[in-house]
Amino acid sequence: MTKKADAPSREAGSAGESAAESSDALHLARWTINSGSNVQSRGAVVIASGDHQWEAKAEGNGPVDALYRAVDAALHDVLTGHPRLMAYDVHAVAEGPESDGVVTVALAPPAGAAGARSSGRYHGEARSSNIIAASVEAYIAAINRLLAEEHWAGATEDAGNRRRARGAAGRGRAELDESAEDTNITDWFNR
Repeated sequence: MTKKADAPSREAGSAGESAAESSDALHLARWTINSGSNVQSRGAVVIASGDHQWEAKAEGNGPVDALYRAVDAALHDVLTGHPRLMAYDVHAVAEGPESDGVVTVALAPPAGAAGARSSGRYHGEARSSNIIAASVEAYIAAINRLLAEEHWAGATEDAGNRRRARGAAGRGRAELDESAEDTNITDWFNR
């Protein structure tokens, strides 16, 4: 659903004007995941906004959980805590394994948020043939919707570290590096 910029909206999606399209919005610059049947999933993210960049890595119960935990860790100072995931939905838009999937998430502000920052439910949606990518992009879209509220104004600036992000920052969408399939990503986590 498209909302006017001056109307208080708490829905973010992949179509129409949204908080995710703002130049001050968070953008997923890079992400990586290491997951398998016999190991705990390990994810890492680089998130950018303007001249700021946040990085973190985390472990989780599966690739989506690991990446969500990495996003939470990276943005801990921005949000003064971790957002609460209220809903997560994935569905295919057509038949077959090459079909795009739509991921929809809903989150609430961190449990420790005070005043006006403590309430609300924020939605994000993303579509991709890569469900993991769509999952993390939908999560970032919901966080952008939260940060677009007037009472969160300046949160990214206050917690920024003035490091310019590399890669896909500024384009609003992370890119999958096809050449990295032969790379040992475990070394990346051990830096």
